[in-house]
Amino acid sequence: MIKVRCFISILLSVGLATWSKAAVREVCAACPVSSLAAAISVSAPGDSITIRPGTYYEANIIISKPLTIVGNGDVLFDGGGRGYILKITADQVAVSGITFINSGKSYTHDFAAIYISKSKNFNIFQNKIINPYFGILVEKSHQGTIAENIIKGNSKREDDSGNGIHLWHCSKIEIVKNEVTQLRDGIYFEFVSESTVSENNSHGNIRYGLHFMFSNNDEYSYNLFYNNGAGVAVMFSKFILMHHNKFVKNWGTASYGLLLKEIYDAEIKDNSFEENTIAIFIEGSTRINYIHNDFARNGWAIKIAGAAYTNYFTQNNFVHNAFDLSYSGKINDNVFDGNYWSGYRGYDLDRNNIGDIPYRPVKLFSYIVNNTPETIVLLRSLFIDIINFSESVSPVFTPDDLADSKPMMYELK
Repeated sequence: MIKVRCFISILLSVGLATWSKAAVREVCAACPVSSLAAAISVSAPGDSITIRPGTYYEANIIISKPLTIVGNGDVLFDGGGRGYILKITADQVAVSGITFINSGKSYTHDFAAIYISKSKNFNIFQNKIINPYFGILVEKSHQGTIAENIIKGNSKREDDSGNGIHLWHCSKIEIVKNEVTQLRDGIYFEFVSESTVSENNSHGNIRYGLHFMFSNNDEYSYNLFYNNGAGVAVMFSKFILMHHNKFVKNWGTASYGLLLKEIYDAEIKDNSFEENTIAIFIEGSTRINYIHNDFARNGWAIKIAGAAYTNYFTQNNFVHNAFDLSYSGKINDNVFDGNYWSGYRGYDLDRNNIGDIPYRPVKLFSYIVNNTPETIVLLRSLFIDIINFSESVSPVFTPDDLADSKPMMYELK
């Protein structure tokens, strides 16, 4: 992937070459043009607008032509709660170096600090957005980049807040190196295809760090999802690649690192799940490869609610989870092969680093807790060790073939 800054420099150079008569205009309190709206009205397509340091009390600014807008120094736009602050409805618009605060708030309009509609080749980078309803809202737009922005809300309830970066009916969008916190969902995708989400830090959000629905052929990598209300939710999508992400401390009575619902033909590999109530909750998801993921100190590492078929789990590390696997149902065609389980008590007589007897990761006590949550207080008792052993010797509540036939003796690196 082309480095973001390099990509932006190339784009701006091409843009300036295209508009050979492009002008550079300045905005400041003492300048002939003292507002961004006025500068836009007198600019030609392809012009650049430089905004000098200061606070500008403007809202509902419309950019309907290709422009490059750059904040030079400490530039603040205060929307005063009056609606959108910036509305982009043209192709080839770039906005950088600006702080936006106090967009409007409404239960009938999705007001945002930056709203983008039906735009191509847009770039929103190195901005700060403080106290928004929605931070950056993008609709029916394509081939854009949202990079290195900081979006910080002060949301307290789901029904009273919007999302940090929200995309609807978009394609070929790059979401890179943004920090999003204290919103409803940090990043939200709906009907978004062929897009990437990488190197973002989404933390402290009320509902999800990342939430996407009906979005196919997308890639999510090297992101940190930390201390969100319910981690990451992936629903009704296919052909998804999620790799090298960290899901940490998404902890609560109904929380998880990653929720998968009606997901097909995906690959989840090289991710880290640490101290989540449920690392991965799976329902109605089929043909997914789980490869080389680390599950450490979670309540449940993997909880399969049902209708999950033809999934493949290999080379994963399951280390000191309260429950490695919870499985509902008597039929299983999922494959567990070559994983490391810290709870494995087998032996390796031929010293090939593979256990000589299979490992059954589903414990009887996990079945009991699913039906009677209050029994979790007995987790560390000797009685529980005895009933778990009985289930591993003679399975009653789990499929006979739900076992790892090649458990690894050492943690995989």
